[in-house]
Amino acid sequence: MTERPNSVEALVASGYVPESVKAEIKRNAIKRIRDGLVLIEGMVGYEDSVLPKIENAILADHDIILLGERGQGKTKLIRSLVGLLDEFIPVLVGGELNDDPLAPISRSGRQILESQGLSAKVAYLNRNDRYGEKLATPDTSMADLVGEVDPIKVAEGRYLSDELVIHYGLVPRSNRGIFAINELPDLPERIQVGLLNLLEERDVQIRGFKVRLPLDIFFVASANPEDYTNRGRLITPLKDRFGAQIRTHYPKDLQTEVAVMHQEARISPPDGVDVIFPEFMEQIIANFAQMARRSPSINQRSGVSVRLSISAYETLAAASVARALRSGETLAVPRVSDLLSILPAVSGKIEVDALEDIEESQVVQRLLAQSVSTTFRSIPQGSDFAQVPVSFDASTFVVGSDLPSEQYLEELSDHPVLASSAYKLAGESEGPLVASAVEFILEGLHLAKRLNRSDDDGKKTYYAK
Repeated sequence: MTERPNSVEALVASGYVPESVKAEIKRNAIKRIRDGLVLIEGMVGYEDSVLPKIENAILADHDIILLGERGQGKTKLIRSLVGLLDEFIPVLVGGELNDDPLAPISRSGRQILESQGLSAKVAYLNRNDRYGEKLATPDTSMADLVGEVDPIKVAEGRYLSDELVIHYGLVPRSNRGIFAINELPDLPERIQVGLLNLLEERDVQIRGFKVRLPLDIFFVASANPEDYTNRGRLITPLKDRFGAQIRTHYPKDLQTEVAVMHQEARISPPDGVDVIFPEFMEQIIANFAQMARRSPSINQRSGVSVRLSISAYETLAAASVARALRSGETLAVPRVSDLLSILPAVSGKIEVDALEDIEESQVVQRLLAQSVSTTFRSIPQGSDFAQVPVSFDASTFVVGSDLPSEQYLEELSDHPVLASSAYKLAGESEGPLVASAVEFILEGLHLAKRLNRSDDDGKKTYYAK
């Protein structure tokens, strides 16, 4: 910071040339593309679908609107665009609108440059401070976005005809940066009309003042598809002014869903306890989310957010940690019997179709059973489980979400065929991993109609031939 020019004179001597925010973003995007880097890090599943369209829009200097159902990472994608800005840019000290030291647009900035000339001070703005965001709500006003006359400034003695009485809104204060509006259709139509000039002519008008602000802004918005949003609509002239309309989507395959869970889930077990997720348990949650997005019992117009799989993943980890703490184990491993614990986490993240005469919890339990069955049929070790039901004879096997893993190991001594399959599936001899494998095998065989199952008091489940 100390080595950067701190006055307009020094800035000019350094060879500084003003650059628009879109040119700056394009320059940094071109560098990433040439270096073979991903344009935006962390957007799992968008590498071959959404990000190439974002690249084209940036290279074409277009403003962007992202269309997609809830929970598709639209806001995260928009906020990640900040990474394409320069780390610091020079601004005129005292200017209200992140004024360029050589071309200020605010009245205060122009006055400073006129009075102080080349000796005017220069500061530096970090890229994170060049991002403005507004969640569209029905009570949003033009004053929030553009600005309003500040009565305090009037009371201080300024005339109403003086441009300095204006208190600028979010949009002008995002000058030379990125401004985003989330859920744009929720913005009242009269406010949407007020944005038309911003997107096309790049200026704003405030309370009849004869002031034109040639704002330098990269405008980005997000919206749910119009056939879903009943709270409002996106007016055609505004949509027409966006250079690029890009559709987002949910993870298209199981591997991407799991990768999103790994990236976004926040698991923080207490000291002395480690959490390990068996691969089949991750696949069960991923299958659950994917099936929910295809289920006729769920309203697909509202979508099934990736927050569903993330929350389910985090809740399963929490349930296994609670069991480990009660049993004194140092390894927490989620089991099939923990799946019902995700009901509170996924409630509200799906909307049961109004035509379906069924409760949300029943839909979730049915989907969980289908996901366990699908995962069971897909694992490579499936052929090894064929002899497990035969070995049961008249015996039973008891499982439960509260039972310690030692009890499973003791029971396995009477079921050598099941023990062999469970240890092979677990890949390790750790008790909690083996217990999880046992439950998965038994439930998979039950859903395949190879074993019977009965529940005692809701905490224990009995499997028998």
